[in-house]
Amino acid sequence: MRIDLSPGRLLAVGSVLPALALSGWLLAGLLLVFLGWFGIWQLILLGVPAAALFVWAGWPKDTVESTWWQAGSVFLVAVASGVFNTVYAAQQYIVRRDPATYQQYAIWLREHGGLPIPESAGAFGGGDAALRFASMGFYAHEGAIVPQFMPGAPILYASGFTPAILGALAVLTVGGVTARLVHARFAWIGALAFAVALPILYTSRTTFSEIPSLVLLFGGIALVLAGRRMFVAGLVFGLALLIRIDGLRDILPVLVFGMVAQRKLLAGVLVGGGIGFGAGFVLSRPYFDYLSGSLLPLLAICAVVLVAAPFVRRVPRWLPNVAAAGVVLGVLAFAVRPLVETVRRPVTNPDDALTAELIGAVQKANGLPIDPTRLYYEDSLYWVIWYVGLPALVLAAFGVFTLARRMEKPWLLPTAIILWTTVTTLYRPAITADHPFAARRLVPVIIPGLILLAVWGARKLPVWATAGLLVIPPVIVSIGTAFTPIERGELAAVQKMCDAIPKGSTVLIVERVTGDRLTQVVRGQCGFPTARVAYPEGTDLPLEADVRRIIAKTHDPVLLAAEPGQLTAYGTPRQVMALRTRQDERSLVKAPDGTWSLSVDVWLAVP
Repeated sequence: MRIDLSPGRLLAVGSVLPALALSGWLLAGLLLVFLGWFGIWQLILLGVPAAALFVWAGWPKDTVESTWWQAGSVFLVAVASGVFNTVYAAQQYIVRRDPATYQQYAIWLREHGGLPIPESAGAFGGGDAALRFASMGFYAHEGAIVPQFMPGAPILYASGFTPAILGALAVLTVGGVTARLVHARFAWIGALAFAVALPILYTSRTTFSEIPSLVLLFGGIALVLAGRRMFVAGLVFGLALLIRIDGLRDILPVLVFGMVAQRKLLAGVLVGGGIGFGAGFVLSRPYFDYLSGSLLPLLAICAVVLVAAPFVRRVPRWLPNVAAAGVVLGVLAFAVRPLVETVRRPVTNPDDALTAELIGAVQKANGLPIDPTRLYYEDSLYWVIWYVGLPALVLAAFGVFTLARRMEKPWLLPTAIILWTTVTTLYRPAITADHPFAARRLVPVIIPGLILLAVWGARKLPVWATAGLLVIPPVIVSIGTAFTPIERGELAAVQKMCDAIPKGSTVLIVERVTGDRLTQVVRGQCGFPTARVAYPEGTDLPLEADVRRIIAKTHDPVLLAAEPGQLTAYGTPRQVMALRTRQDERSLVKAPDGTWSLSVDVWLAVP
């Protein structure tokens, strides 16, 4: 049998392999987590055959028209992206925001093989009304600790994948989809414009879930375009839920497409999505409870789609023109939204109160009027303009306008996914709106999708003009932070703290911020039974009587706090962490262009 090693064939195959291999690897890792046997060698023994099986089942038969330069440039951009983001990778281990939660989740899986995380209440002499085992990103549930978030990304990070490697695979995937839908001579432009966008740099340097989700979603698109084994393509789409529960919204157009045109695709989506949803429900039930206000309506929409879609027999003649007009009106509506709406959320629960406190502090730092209830969602279209540039937005709008009128078959599913996710996400981003953190909402679909549409819209321009319009604006915005890694030194600082805790100790954290940030770090990364002591509302310190009562029952207690004065009543304090590093800027009304300083101090006392 003759093996086709043409450049077009290599690009076509190479751009779907990441999604196929990751799907098999994720399923193997999930099985090991459920069995409590997760480990590197176990995952290699099970994951490699599972990944190979997916690759064999979904191996594409198609090719794209390409020269060696056109195909090679996409691979070159992907490799360069991986190297660059490896050099400037972040270190986020102290749980302040989501990346460190994913990191600590991955560390627990790698070191302990499964979930849930035991409370180890026996080390504290049993239960006590003032003991708290939960912390930021980790819920107390039925006598144990369960991590927030879906298990897919932690499985990948625990098994050796780095954010930079996954980012490089995402660049390759986006380049391959661009080659299939536009042309290979534009594929490197799509890959490069995607790779240099600030949100892609940001999420390719630390442990977020958006980049692996993107690989599966756009890998699924590539598999549908390849026309090979739709059931496998559906599995890949569905398994996006194993990484982000928001993937349920992203794949809704795939459900419609499957019901109308591809029942095998639908079956794969239902199987893969069922696995992902079920895994999250079992492994992080409190997270699902927290999201129930938005998750239940979304499930209801999916059910309605599954019931109604079979009744769609043909596309009405008026639909293309209405859809094209809707694109124009939608862009205009989002553009004028800040003039007619200010999105706010009243404080009704403790989570809202924390968000409002953060927003107020960021407003003060940014020199803005203090209004902690503001969400800034009305500015969401301008977030897109910051990161991809106004030319890309205009070209993408023109591209989708022409595609909507033509209803070209290869573009139907990609366009539906991009438009649906863009509209719903920009209307309600559902994230604290400080940047670059909030930029992650644009990563899985919106930025790669708009770049893909912009390349289509610019395809009749000279290649150099297309490259200039799509690459230069995001480079200008990204340059302010591209060469400044954040939170460097955290791994060494945490290790120094771990080494300073006497062997066999039981750790009590007696200050609010240290408890939020380090309870799971000390428990999972240092390996000590750990809890925090409850504090009265409005304060940062627990009652001394509570601390002394728990100390009296605890096996070899050690106390941690942020300042020496918080420990002097119990013992002689000594400093075990003095981290001085850089953190993300927190910008509300403009693109981030720098970083802020970050200091973390931890003191230890043995009662």
